[in-house]
Amino acid sequence: MQCPKCQQRMEKVFVKTGIVDRCTGCAGMWFDVLEEQDVAAFARQVDSGSAKLGARYNRVDDIHCPRCPNSALLRMVDARQPHIWFETCPSCHGRFYDAGEFRDASEHSLFDVVKRFTAKARD
Repeated sequence: MQCPKCQQRMEKVFVKTGIVDRCTGCAGMWFDVLEEQDVAAFARQVDSGSAKLGARYNRVDDIHCPRCPNSALLRMVDARQPHIWFETCPSCHGRFYDAGEFRDASEHSLFDVVKRFTAKARD
């Protein structure tokens, strides 16, 4: 499978509760439907990419599903943490997180509550 953002090869990352596809280039991560819930406890282990690099690739938004190549991925906002933008496939319901996003989405802190109220609308 190829990364929808940078077109590099996706590698399999194994944890006790599942398998994750992580890009060898930008370190973005693909989760098949509901797979992210199974591995959330291992977010720090599987999402080891640079959040700075992830922020750069987060700007790339005209991408297609690596499982359903004819489906454009839709940009979504995490309701609990609106500073986190991820992409999802309307067909297979898989999700793509840029490096650092899944790790951030899996952790909730007082700082996230503050960010929620101060988040600015993005273009």
